[in-house]
Amino acid sequence: MKGDRVEIVIDAGDTSRTYEVAATKAGRRVEVANQRGGVVEVSEVTRSGTPVRTARFMSSRILALVEHPADGASDD
Repeated sequence: MKGDRVEIVIDAGDTSRTYEVAATKAGRRVEVANQRGGVVEVSEVTRSGTPVRTARFMSSRILALVEHPADGASDD
């Protein structure tokens, strides 16, 4: 749903970095999946399930993964 977003905080050695994946258009959603080999995949997908953008992170480097659901008010 438009407005969904996921924040990922990564350990980047001497500092941390924050990444964000958001559903940018109506009908899109953000999905989080744990893959084999210790990889976490965060994807923005369409209604039909086609990935639009995908970010992959090593799970050993993730400090925090925060899901922010949309507020429920529809913009479309």
